[in-house]
Amino acid sequence: MIITDVKTILLTGPCTNDPYLSEARKLRSAAFIKIETNTEYIGWGETYAGYFFPEGVPVVVDFLKPVLIGQSVDNIKELWQRMYHAGNFWCRVGLGAIVLAGIEAALWDLSGKLHNKPVYKLLQEVWSSHSQADNEIFPEKILCYATGGPSNYPMDKLFSKIEFYCSLGFKGVKIGAGAYWKNNGFEIEQDSIDATVNFETNKIASIRERFGYDLKLMIDAHMGNSFGQPWNLETALAVANALDPYKLLFLEEPLPYNKPDDYAFLRRNTKVTIAGGECLTTVSEWNSFIQKKCFDVGQPDASFTSGLESFIEVAALLYNNGGFGIAPHAWGAGGSQMQNIHCGFACKNTVIVEVAPAFGPLHSEIIKCELQLKNGYLMPPELPGLGIELTDKTIKRFPFIPGSGEFNSVAGKVLTT
Repeated sequence: MIITDVKTILLTGPCTNDPYLSEARKLRSAAFIKIETNTEYIGWGETYAGYFFPEGVPVVVDFLKPVLIGQSVDNIKELWQRMYHAGNFWCRVGLGAIVLAGIEAALWDLSGKLHNKPVYKLLQEVWSSHSQADNEIFPEKILCYATGGPSNYPMDKLFSKIEFYCSLGFKGVKIGAGAYWKNNGFEIEQDSIDATVNFETNKIASIRERFGYDLKLMIDAHMGNSFGQPWNLETALAVANALDPYKLLFLEEPLPYNKPDDYAFLRRNTKVTIAGGECLTTVSEWNSFIQKKCFDVGQPDASFTSGLESFIEVAALLYNNGGFGIAPHAWGAGGSQMQNIHCGFACKNTVIVEVAPAFGPLHSEIIKCELQLKNGYLMPPELPGLGIELTDKTIKRFPFIPGSGEFNSVAGKVLTT
């Protein structure tokens, strides 16, 4: 099997069919990588860069494309190394590495199809080469949670949102810090540390009173990509300790990523499970946080963390350096979702997987078979490869709209989609 062409396909479509998430985000952009071969097989992958900066993806793909043309897919690691080295001055972290994740995913998709196996079966061998785990079995099912985005307010609406996710079969729900009002947008309490603590604890206490403690509950502070002023260490520590009685599965991204020592201090000084890492792009970037033991649960993203094998290496490093778990992040489109599910089934330390509830057509028209969700658990994918496909019909239905990527609004550049 020889690679004959590598293409980028950009799309813009409805962000979601979730009525609550739709209040905050109407459209989503997505970037897919298509690898053609001299056989009937086509490889598909997605890079999460397509959600934030889709216009930048084709440039990077075209830069790396000559490395792949004429090559076989027998040694994905070698092809990855060549592409990474070609962009060494600017691809060590950041955009180049994120796009590389989508290209490498398409290579794994081809390998799975060639060997007639789901990709996670191939990636389990990668885990075994990196991990120090002994005699532990790979997961046969994985708990998943509905990624709820912001906390839609007033409180009755937030209750309705959680009830909606439970009605879809989810046993776990993640909501955002602060509040989202349909007419006024995002608000996060920052008048004082006490005010922040009171707002978050009152919200979580109300949810626990309404839904009990069987619901797996998570809160995403979004401080790695905050829409406002991020919490400092003092605030994050106060919120984390105040939330301890409410038995969160984890508190996600309570701090920005520019000070790993702050994350390490926070994790050491609170009983709440601290999660993070979705904004880290390579193994080397992850390693500074892993060595300092910043996270109880790491959240690599298989469409962001420079590749599926890099994802597995990050998961293994977390396991090897303290027995920490992972909760794969997944807020791209259908390719990203499946890439993270396959990686989740390839790691022995997967705790839970993020799933977009009531997802829209850029999920449903790309995932070739519906996600198998049983009693709140994901079942393993069965199709060879990643189980994704992008048809001409879908491409024509959802043409790319320039400027539809998500970003933090600032003076001179305001998000309108």
